[in-house]
Amino acid sequence: MTSIDTLHDQFRRELVEAGLLFDTGLDGLYARGAEFERILDAVDHLITRDGHAASDLTPAGSGYRLYRFPPVFPRDVYDKTDYIESFPDLTGLVHTFTGSSSDHRALLARRAADESWDHHLTPGDTVMVSSACHPLYGAIPQQLPEGGIAAEVNGYCFRHEPSPDPMRMQAFRMHEFVRIGTPSEAAEFRTAWVGRAQGLLSGLGLEVEAVAANDPFFGRAGKLLANGQLSNNLKTELVVHVYGDDHPADAIASCNLAEDHFGRNFSLTLPDGSTAHSACVGFGLERITLALLSVHGTDPAQWPATVRETLFP
Repeated sequence: MTSIDTLHDQFRRELVEAGLLFDTGLDGLYARGAEFERILDAVDHLITRDGHAASDLTPAGSGYRLYRFPPVFPRDVYDKTDYIESFPDLTGLVHTFTGSSSDHRALLARRAADESWDHHLTPGDTVMVSSACHPLYGAIPQQLPEGGIAAEVNGYCFRHEPSPDPMRMQAFRMHEFVRIGTPSEAAEFRTAWVGRAQGLLSGLGLEVEAVAANDPFFGRAGKLLANGQLSNNLKTELVVHVYGDDHPADAIASCNLAEDHFGRNFSLTLPDGSTAHSACVGFGLERITLALLSVHGTDPAQWPATVRETLFP
């Protein structure tokens, strides 16, 4: 059996040689080629079309309100997500220079001497977005309207997770649909999207399986969180065997029930005064694109006709 490390290297080399990705010199950080972006854009548009067709999952069928956030968001909003408690190893905090002219000269002197100059920078008030929906909870009114809200969020995310596996990028895009409302509305939204997302991805010729999962929580306390997530069935991943059945499958989308976590942390209340619950479905745009390239080959012109017609109508 070919080792997983060898398969990672082979896949990355194929992608680079085809001009789909370009190495930057750091594991998990790539520039994208034109054909890669064409496929990713087509996947993104397909997700949009399918999501908007599911208006029955939104308040009174009103549809999703679109939000596109920048790749950084306020540190105080980040703190309320509690991400640092669960994933400190994945976090990216933006540092900036705020010193004087003499401090700048000292920085340049250390740089010229090929010495570390990082300590001349100080933490700023922005953090790299870790999940596309995180900025949303600080951008909506704390007092939610009758029926709650439904949002569509699309943007870049960052997770400090360097890896030679192209499926594990440090900077990537997520397309999410979020429902915030009563416990039953959030739970029904999540349940409905499991089947819907699986159908959408299977329609692209991918053998997709829905599996109960947990996030990679950090530390000893994280094991308890992970066990609770599994036992309470809060996270379902849509996975594909990108590297063959002999190796673990990769998640390309997930459907998550956060219960009242964000409602409590952001003081989101419903008209009756109760704390709002939330759920989301997140599609990894690069991961879906890479899964297609792995399963169908690096030349989209040779893909099955049904897949090409679905993506490029």
